[in-house]
Amino acid sequence: MWLTDRQRRRVSPAEEDATGTPIPTRIVSNGEYMPMPQTPDQARVESGILAAADEQGGRLGMDRRAFLRSGAGLAASFMVMNKVFGGDVFSVAHAETLDPAAAAERAARFADQYIVDMQLHFIRDDYAWDGILHLGNYAKQWNADLDKITFDNFKFDNFMKEVYFDSDTKIGLISAAPADHGPNVIMNNDGLADARNFVNKASGSRRMLSHTVIAPGQPGWLDEIDRAIEVLKPDSWKGYTLGDPFDNSQYPWRLDDEKLMYPAYERMVKAGIRNVCIHKGLLPEDYENVITHWRHAMVDDVGPAARDWPELNFIIYHSGFRPLMTSPDPLLAQFERTGRIDWVSDLADIPEKYGVTNVYAELGTTFGSCAVTHPRLAAALMGVIIRGMGADHVIWGTDSVWYGSPQWQIEAMRRIEIPEDMRKAHNFAALGAADGEVKSAIFAGNGSRLYGLEDLAGPDAAWRTDALSRVKAEYVAAGAAPSNNYYGFIRSAGGQG
Repeated sequence: MWLTDRQRRRVSPAEEDATGTPIPTRIVSNGEYMPMPQTPDQARVESGILAAADEQGGRLGMDRRAFLRSGAGLAASFMVMNKVFGGDVFSVAHAETLDPAAAAERAARFADQYIVDMQLHFIRDDYAWDGILHLGNYAKQWNADLDKITFDNFKFDNFMKEVYFDSDTKIGLISAAPADHGPNVIMNNDGLADARNFVNKASGSRRMLSHTVIAPGQPGWLDEIDRAIEVLKPDSWKGYTLGDPFDNSQYPWRLDDEKLMYPAYERMVKAGIRNVCIHKGLLPEDYENVITHWRHAMVDDVGPAARDWPELNFIIYHSGFRPLMTSPDPLLAQFERTGRIDWVSDLADIPEKYGVTNVYAELGTTFGSCAVTHPRLAAALMGVIIRGMGADHVIWGTDSVWYGSPQWQIEAMRRIEIPEDMRKAHNFAALGAADGEVKSAIFAGNGSRLYGLEDLAGPDAAWRTDALSRVKAEYVAAGAAPSNNYYGFIRSAGGQG
């Protein structure tokens, strides 16, 4: 992982600070960047949520844990965020925070909303690199019930529970990452395809899609693409231009490298597998000193490749967002002053600059991180992307299971609105209702169009009555409650420096 030994000393398992809040109150890092310390505003959000749980839960005869796991607890969390950060970025009805029945009614109204998550992860059963366990420790402090982090937290069974049972996600795309060293590969291409095939067969409908990870420059990488086309039949491709997200790779590359990449693009076009998902941004703290080839994480190679290959769709994961460092305030101040967000604005400029329509922005980690550090920054992020790329070019993804169940991110997107003053100052359009045109396109419409899933949006879609939906119904009827678990790095109380 990108964290140095010094940085690892500044993160901790944090069981001693466990709170069980329905939304994170600290930045969660997947190990590809150093998590920033809890901000004063986040501390106020945390204490406000816990106070609401004690006061309102007490009135309802619910202990803190039960209230925080309820829909009322989730609604109260967003209301507290509005109070702390100012304004009404998140829409919340006061009745939801006081009446579990009102919260349940709202949840039921959206339970069947079609949501397609285009960035999900779990690890293979024989994974043995203990570095991944550190990824789980960043979020333990948020839930007092979370036991010692083990590989099981990241494995298939827990992934299915967190994503398909404890959230409104209907279809998911499972992904992985390349590595210079085989033991660090969290899931190989065969494992991704096998998991997809197993879930779809067991469900009786198309519930899971999978990537084949490409590793340009590594020995035999084009042969692996040929094998994937013939045998694995991936739904799309995934690449890291850094080469390896957890090491100073020997194999960094650029999307517009004609000699290296264009032969691969030819294979992809010929096979008809035309969605190319590329990790960009999310660099660690002090990246200029840590990563020798950090410029490969920028988006300056996207436009030329998209222009040269209009037959392909380039889906830029994390929207090219550089990570929050010590505070969201400088990024927000930069935006308020210039209307730009580093690298995200560069990505949003590409359609006009290069005259292309085949570049998309994916929201995994980026939206969630902004939403829990400063909702106004999350609103600005959405405004910048949509203004430059169009609401029809934004792809929903959460980067779960690193962040536990994606439900809190789903709820944040459902409830967020770009403040009126920001819309006027920067010519942003409103995001609208949770099930309105814009958010429906982001949640599922855009991804469905790219992956040929449009038939799954209708009232007769197979997922509505398949085996997985029946098992989930039994799970919910038995009184299931969200775990409020998160898995990854947080900055420890003593790791502020």
